[in-house]
Amino acid sequence: MYIYWMEKRSCLECGEVIKGRLDKKFCSDYCRNSHNNKVNKDSKNLIRNINNRLRKNYKILSDLNVTGKIKVTRTKLYDKGFDFQFFTSIYKTKTGNTYFYVYNEGYLAIENEMFLLIRKEA
Repeated sequence: MYIYWMEKRSCLECGEVIKGRLDKKFCSDYCRNSHNNKVNKDSKNLIRNINNRLRKNYKILSDLNVTGKIKVTRTKLYDKGFDFQFFTSIYKTKTGNTYFYVYNEGYLAIENEMFLLIRKEA
């Protein structure tokens, strides 16, 4: 006959007594999810904010560039809320032009505060 001495374990989220496996830390999936969401809140907010910014930039570029290639002013992009700090990739041509892309929507700075918007087909 074996006698096990078990100390009572408490849920890390709500403090309820945990029943079950010895390595269990939470009383329920709800408490586990709630705890992990609190722990990861800051990093998830950063990622969410960056993704929202990229999504907005993408929408602005795709709404303005209905034909696949068009020229627009810097002011027009700013007025729509475009943020030039957020893009997904850079492409430099052999001639020295630098294209910035938000997924498949790209832009190139050209003369007199103008931008050429282009769409890279998949």
